[in-house]
Amino acid sequence: MTQTGERRRPAEPGRRPRTERTGRGERVQRAKARRGRRSGYDRRRTARPARHKEMRRRWVALLSVLTVVALVYLLWFSSMLGVRQVDVVGASSVPAEQIRAVAAVPDQKPMLRLDTDEIRDRVAQMPGIATADVSRSWPSSLEITVTERAAIAFFDSGPGGDGVHLVDGGGVVFKTVKERPAGLPELKLPSVSADDPVTRAVTGVLGVIPQQLLKQVTTATAKTPGSVEFALADGKTVRWGTSADTERKAKVLAALLTREGKVFDVSAPDLPTVS
Repeated sequence: MTQTGERRRPAEPGRRPRTERTGRGERVQRAKARRGRRSGYDRRRTARPARHKEMRRRWVALLSVLTVVALVYLLWFSSMLGVRQVDVVGASSVPAEQIRAVAAVPDQKPMLRLDTDEIRDRVAQMPGIATADVSRSWPSSLEITVTERAAIAFFDSGPGGDGVHLVDGGGVVFKTVKERPAGLPELKLPSVSADDPVTRAVTGVLGVIPQQLLKQVTTATAKTPGSVEFALADGKTVRWGTSADTERKAKVLAALLTREGKVFDVSAPDLPTVS
């Protein structure tokens, strides 16, 4: 027994002393702490690449947006891709400068903002232009391709009139000249207009007959769309009728003109007459 009267409790069999258990617990705690620190370090090390990837994604998205904005500005608002040159193709009798003036293409206006249909319509309304087409030629050119009207005949407005007028195959009066053009037949009609069925019928026939025959025609006239007739340079008169069966009528007429006569009627090519 001790002086205090307390007895030291004997250690149980197989049980380690308290001090030894305490020391082991401390080691376990320190090991847990080390594992915790290592686990935290691993988490931080894993989190860094994830944050970097997220930042890269954000930068890529930002740069993509900025690129789109820059392209929109460049194409729609900047004069960098604006029109600087207007090329005219197919013009000969109508001056190219006159076509450019009517087209009225704004200088350095962004190419994509040009209304090519509106420009085409303005050019197509010119008297000497039959058709017009407008296309962009990148990076800064606009091309206007035109088909000019070709005169198929003329008519003289007579004394007190405004001169000699050229007419195309559709009956459109598109140009006024001072003198009668050589090699073109004269229209002998009460009125000449693209809206007049008789005018369209006569010019339509002149536009489809063989060129060799057209060169011999001096005047052309009609009372109705189906009664087209014309006079030849040798004084003969040809009653052509409508513009139908052109090829057949031309062959029949070529054979008839070898005969004597003044009036050659091929309006019904199966029953032609000479008088």
